[in-house]
Amino acid sequence: MFRSVRPARTVAAASVMAGALLLAACSPTITTKPYAPSDGVRVNLTDQVRGINLMVVTEGEGEPGNVLGALANDSSEDVSFVLTAEGAEPLSLDVPAKSTVYLNAEQDSVQVVQPQIASVASHPGGDLEATLSGAGVEEDFFLPIMDGSLPEYHPYLPTSTAS
Repeated sequence: MFRSVRPARTVAAASVMAGALLLAACSPTITTKPYAPSDGVRVNLTDQVRGINLMVVTEGEGEPGNVLGALANDSSEDVSFVLTAEGAEPLSLDVPAKSTVYLNAEQDSVQVVQPQIASVASHPGGDLEATLSGAGVEEDFFLPIMDGSLPEYHPYLPTSTAS
């Protein structure tokens, strides 16, 4: 009596494939989840109101710093944002309905504002305790601090001239 191992291999392969498909069906699709694709942070106040890629660029602790990122308002009403960072005066910005305001960015045909922190309370590579509020919601987060050692941030230093 001789038995072939071929049917057993087929059953084993089918079982492994079925198990893999079952696990894939239960796992979330990560690429559909919002995230901060750069060095800054994302702060979701609501599904329609958020801070995007927020960070500070400075020469060093105690020096002025430019706030980079964007404030997005996809809602049907204007939103007043307030960004409060450790050791800095609150920054207030109004964002019209269905608009995005870019902070210290080079953008064509969009609203750009240039908020600055007079004296950054921590060193580059660190972060500041911060709060972003708008649309009746307030969210605490850590605002990362960058310096000009990366070429993409050098033009945004408060003392730098864009090259």
